[in-house]
Amino acid sequence: MTGHDGQMAPLLPHPVTGELFGSPVPPGSGWPGDPAVVETPVARAPAQVRRLAAGVGLDELEARVSVCAACPRLVAWREGVARDKRASFAAEPYWGRPIPGWGAPDPRVLVVGLAPAANGGNRTGRIFTGDRSGDWLFASLHRVGLATHATSTDAADGQRLVDTRMVATVRCAPPLNKPTTQERDTCAPWLDAELRQVIGSLRVVVALGSFGWAAALGAFARIGFELPRPRPKFGHGASATLVGAEHPITLLGCYHPSQQNTFTGKLTEPMLDEVLGRAAAAARIPR
Repeated sequence: MTGHDGQMAPLLPHPVTGELFGSPVPPGSGWPGDPAVVETPVARAPAQVRRLAAGVGLDELEARVSVCAACPRLVAWREGVARDKRASFAAEPYWGRPIPGWGAPDPRVLVVGLAPAANGGNRTGRIFTGDRSGDWLFASLHRVGLATHATSTDAADGQRLVDTRMVATVRCAPPLNKPTTQERDTCAPWLDAELRQVIGSLRVVVALGSFGWAAALGAFARIGFELPRPRPKFGHGASATLVGAEHPITLLGCYHPSQQNTFTGKLTEPMLDEVLGRAAAAARIPR
């Protein structure tokens, strides 16, 4: 694999399996949990995202998400981070691709975040895995009975979500954790399609931060749900009922477990546990 300087980028061992990979990881090369194959179609423009997100099952949807290249700025950023690497992870390969949804295929709880972290999900290939925000989130999910382990370090660590699924609103790591409005809108069909796939079992959505809250409301409106009027405002612990053809969905707001929020005490462990515990209870998942 050729690096940005024209030199061959070295193959590095996966931290668990020891298998050698380039950075970014080519689809179908054996990375743990990689849903794509070499032949998976790649969206390279917004219109192609809309076309490729439609009419496929969840497994194929995950595969197509994981190779999307529709946002040039995000492609350049995520791949640049994967090539250059943080010093503490310099000996590891980086996933360097979009992050598909992950967890139960028939979830009762859906956690909606902003985007992968540059040296977290962009490195490990799994949402909220391998960064400080994920440390907080998985520990809380475990405490309330929605995850089998309290930590999530890589895509081969044996972690499993209990009747729960995670998705990012924007599937690629953005510079400064700030995707543009155009990038959000380009990525939206992936979220809409994933909601349609899981809506039959879904009962509760936990939106992390105002970005996740707005994205969830927009997605539910686009797939035909009736939203309360006026449109519900985000807040930690905020709740709204979204009415659809089959059954209502409860939307819960939660401060994002970012380092800024957790270091300053804006979000504490009891606060996070309270919202995720409400989600588990509302979805009737025994603790």
